[in-house]
Amino acid sequence: MKFQTKAIHSHQKPDKQTGAVVTPIVTTTTFAIKEPGAPVEYDYSRVSTPTRKTLESCFADLEEAKSCLALSSGCSAMHLILQLLSPGDLVLAEEDLYGGTLRLLKHVEKTQNIRVKHIDFSNLSMVKSMLTNEVKMIWLESPTNPLLKICDILTIAKAKPKEALLVVDSTFSSPYFQRPLDLGADIVIHSATKYIGGHSDCLAGLIVFNKEDLKEKFEFFNKTIGPVLSPFDSYLLLRSLKTLSLRMERHEKNALETAHFLKSNKRVKKVLYPGLPSHSNYEIAKRQMTGFGGVLSFLIEGGQKQAISFLKNLKIFTLAESLGAVESLAEHPLTMTHGSHASSSITEDLIRLSVGLEDIEDIKEDLQQALDKVKF
Repeated sequence: MKFQTKAIHSHQKPDKQTGAVVTPIVTTTTFAIKEPGAPVEYDYSRVSTPTRKTLESCFADLEEAKSCLALSSGCSAMHLILQLLSPGDLVLAEEDLYGGTLRLLKHVEKTQNIRVKHIDFSNLSMVKSMLTNEVKMIWLESPTNPLLKICDILTIAKAKPKEALLVVDSTFSSPYFQRPLDLGADIVIHSATKYIGGHSDCLAGLIVFNKEDLKEKFEFFNKTIGPVLSPFDSYLLLRSLKTLSLRMERHEKNALETAHFLKSNKRVKKVLYPGLPSHSNYEIAKRQMTGFGGVLSFLIEGGQKQAISFLKNLKIFTLAESLGAVESLAEHPLTMTHGSHASSSITEDLIRLSVGLEDIEDIKEDLQQALDKVKF
């Protein structure tokens, strides 16, 4: 089956007992067992539930993966992955990452004696020189948040030490536009709160992988720590997967037109979007992605004063953290999502837009009127 068909039908046959076409929400926390010690598919909801298992099975199919875990948030998913490390291990991480990821990596540095080095993964010659046997985990985002850098996943996968795990956060792309496992990644993570959920109403994280030893470890961590996704949120993600491909196509169409619109505006210094030929890694993006996503960033003329003025004057775009939903969102990374964890590249004139599904003419009109009201 092709992607859209799998999103609707994979592991989602009508319920045997009732004939319900939509996967039922099974809320029980415990399950009856016929006799002590007998093998059962379900025994306790922290381990697995029918609704969550259906989501995990469907999403694994979409990623062309063997295994998937659905967790209570993207941060829960990241925390579970970091449990694979031991004191003294070295993590080589992209320097441009989501603020919550930077916060978590800094925390494990302090409390678990995990060493973390942040580098620019778009500089492949430097990356290859640092991929020594000392590295136990490589942590990427592609595209990155909020600078929309592209990491060459295939090249990095080929160059990494054999024992090192390559983790790719593919939140900005979703499996519809990018499947890092096919490019050599060991673990792929999604903040499913974003495009997978797509409606700003569900907090979730997803991990996909193929290696059997990872499955055993993740299932142990999942059972022991318990950061699992609720049955209702599992249902919400299953609902949203059915329209994922349609939404991603519209997000990309609107974002690409928005990027061209801003690029031609004299009050915009630079537009950061991998779908523009002017992007430094445009060719790599074309090679490893089938679409460029719905997030872009740009540098406004002036500084923080002008950036905040622009954001305050938006009418259709909502000033809010998060991204990937049907409504357009805008934010100022330096004072919002990245805050005290911002690198020197997160400047006061940087604005991130999550372009939604509204009519593109209304989107462009909103951006123009907000720019017109800024005093430069």
